Amino acid sequence: MANHMNAAKNKAAGKSLLGGAMIIAGTTVGAGMFSLPVVGAGMWFGYSMLMLVGIWFCMLVSGLMLLETNLHFEPGASFDTLTKETLGQFWRLVNGLSITFVLYILTYAYISGGGSIVNHSLEGLGINLPQSVAGLVFAGVLAAIVVISTKAVDRITTVMLGGMIITFFLAVGNLLIDIDTAKLFMPDGEQSYAPYLLAALPFGLASFGYHGNVPSLVKYYGKEPKTIIKALFIGTFIALVIYSCWLMATMGNIPRSQFVDIIAEGGNMGVLVGALSDVMANSWLNTMLTLFANLAVASSFLGVTLGLFDYLADLFGFDESRSGRFKTAAVTFIPPTVLGILFPNGFLIAIGFAALAATIWAAIVPAMMAYKSRQMFAESDSFKVPGGTPLIAIVIIFGLVTGACHLLAMAGILPVYG
Repeated sequence: MANHMNAAKNKAAGKSLLGGAMIIAGTTVGAGMFSLPVVGAGMWFGYSMLMLVGIWFCMLVSGLMLLETNLHFEPGASFDTLTKETLGQFWRLVNGLSITFVLYILTYAYISGGGSIVNHSLEGLGINLPQSVAGLVFAGVLAAIVVISTKAVDRITTVMLGGMIITFFLAVGNLLIDIDTAKLFMPDGEQSYAPYLLAALPFGLASFGYHGNVPSLVKYYGKEPKTIIKALFIGTFIALVIYSCWLMATMGNIPRSQFVDIIAEGGNMGVLVGALSDVMANSWLNTMLTLFANLAVASSFLGVTLGLFDYLADLFGFDESRSGRFKTAAVTFIPPTVLGILFPNGFLIAIGFAALAATIWAAIVPAMMAYKSRQMFAESDSFKVPGGTPLIAIVIIFGLVTGACHLLAMAGILPVYG
C-alpha cells in the first residue's frame, strides 16, 4: 500500500498545477464572454458582479463535491460511472441525457456565435457572406481539427489560449482605461435593476461550467486532492477575474440604452463586438478585439466538441480507426451544423437552454452524489467539502432556483430587459 501511495505522489509531482488550472480556466471562459454583458444589461454592473461572485462560489463548491465523490473511485472513472454507482440507473440516465443535450446545444450556440463573428470579421475585409454560410465554414474548419486527433485539439487550444489572453488584455486593457464611471454606476433610463437578476441567473451558471473536466483532472493528477482543489480554485478564479474585467469594459463603454438594439438583433456575438468597435478609437485595437472574439469562440467550440466527440464514440462504441472517427464526427457535427444553418441567430436562446440542463449535472447531481457518498463511504478519511449537509442543500437549491428562473423567463413571467 505504501509503495502505491508513493507512486501516486510522484505521479502528481511531475504535473504542473498551472496546467490543470489553465484547463479549467480555458473551459470555463467561453459562453459567458458574449452572453453576460447582454443578459446583464437589465440589472447592470453592480448586480451583475454580485451575481457572478455568488454563482462562482456555488459552482466552485459543486465542482469540489464532484471531486469528493470522484476520489472514492479509481482515477479515470467517468461522470457516468460515478452517477451509476452512487445514485443508481435512473440518475445515470438523467445525467447522461442532460450532458449530451448541453454539449449538443453548446456546439450549436458556438456555430451560431462563430458564424456571427466570422461574418463581422469578413465585413471588415469587405467580404459579405450569408451568416449560415459563415457558420458552416467555421464548423467545418474546426470539426476537421477534432477529427484529426485529441492531440491536435490540445496543441491548437494551447496556442489559442495564449493568443486569447494577449488579445484580451490588449483590447480590454484599453477599454478599461477609457471607462466612464457614470455609465457603470449611474446608467441612464429606468431605476429598477434588481428584478432583472433572476432571468440572468441561468446565463451566469452557463458561464461557470467546467464540471466535465473534474474526472479528467483526477485521471491526470491521480488521487491528489490538494493539487486538484488548487487547480479548481485558481482556474475558476481566473475566469471570474476575466468576466469582471469584461463586464467593466463593456458596461463602462456602451450605454445601457444601446443594449436594447443589441438584444433586438438576437444578442449575437458579432453585434456586441460591432458595438464595442464603434467605441474604440483605434482600428488596431478593434482588430485585437475581433481576433479575441474569434479565438474565444473557437477554443470553446473545440473544448465542447472534443468532449461530445469522445462521449459519443464511447456511447456508440465507434473505434479509433479512420472510419470509426468519421462516423463519430458525423454524429457529433451534422445535427448542430444543420441547426446552425437553419437558425443562425439562436446564440442566446441556446445558451439559456444549455444552462437549464446544466443545472442538473453541474449543481444538483454533484451535490446529491456528495450526500450519498458520505453515507456509502462513512469510514473513509478522504477529502470532504466543509459545510456539511447545509452546504449541499444550498447548492441543490441554487440549481433548482436557476432552472426555475429559466422556465419562468421563457414563459414571460420574469422581467427580461430589451
